[in-house]
Amino acid sequence: MDMRAPRQRAPALSTDCHFHIFGPFDRYPMSPGRHYTPPEALLPRYLALAATLGIQRMVVVQASIYGTDNAVTLDAIAQFGLHRARGVAVIDDSFDDAALRRLHEQGIRGVRFNMVSGNGTPEDQLQALVRRVAPLGWHIQIYADGPKMREIGPMLAKLPVAVVIDHCGGVKAALGTDHPQFQALLRLLDSGRSWIKVCSYRASSAGPPFADMAANVKALVAAAPDRCVWGSDWPHAQMNPVPEAGVLLDQFFDWVPDAAARQKILVDNPSRLYGF
Repeated sequence: MDMRAPRQRAPALSTDCHFHIFGPFDRYPMSPGRHYTPPEALLPRYLALAATLGIQRMVVVQASIYGTDNAVTLDAIAQFGLHRARGVAVIDDSFDDAALRRLHEQGIRGVRFNMVSGNGTPEDQLQALVRRVAPLGWHIQIYADGPKMREIGPMLAKLPVAVVIDHCGGVKAALGTDHPQFQALLRLLDSGRSWIKVCSYRASSAGPPFADMAANVKALVAAAPDRCVWGSDWPHAQMNPVPEAGVLLDQFFDWVPDAAARQKILVDNPSRLYGF
């Protein structure tokens, strides 16, 4: 499963900036408020995939199936080691400043607001939590669809922290890059504080092999080459058929043929964003 090697491995010190660990479920039970139930996706399997791709650094993103219980994410960071791993947590206003400092010491560098799958940080707590995490140098990470991103973009542009946008901003490929949703995304990137993850297939309108996302990715990289990062999105939750990460990396190389731009997106940009 998902172990096809890419045509070309990622360059040294490349970072996978978006993936999840699920389980073991007997040790890390899922939240009863989750909206989907995935199979286990365990750390040894991810490490095998990372070796296949050439990934040496990794950012574990807390998944909605665990709500605000970040134990599985923190355990994964600890096993990977802080020399090569960071994480993005899900919190709410029940976390006091001491708890936030502990999370920072354990490798957390951002807070995810999931406006698609839910079961996470309440949206109405965003402004207050931004003020709390800003002194730690954390960013906020937003998972939303295209219409929602257009709605909240002006607010996000004014925040005093970096904003990292998941999955190419959720703007469907069929809309085209001239559509108001995509143009709103570009305006957000123009604000100078916003970053975007160019793991793209969830915004595809055509489905596998997701080639319709080429124009979106190229436009985003052209707009903000110093604030794009890449992620495998392993284990590709709720996707059927399941994409292969090696094929996704091949697509990224095809769509970003310039070696200097690839180096920025895979190595240099994540090093700045996550503090490697």
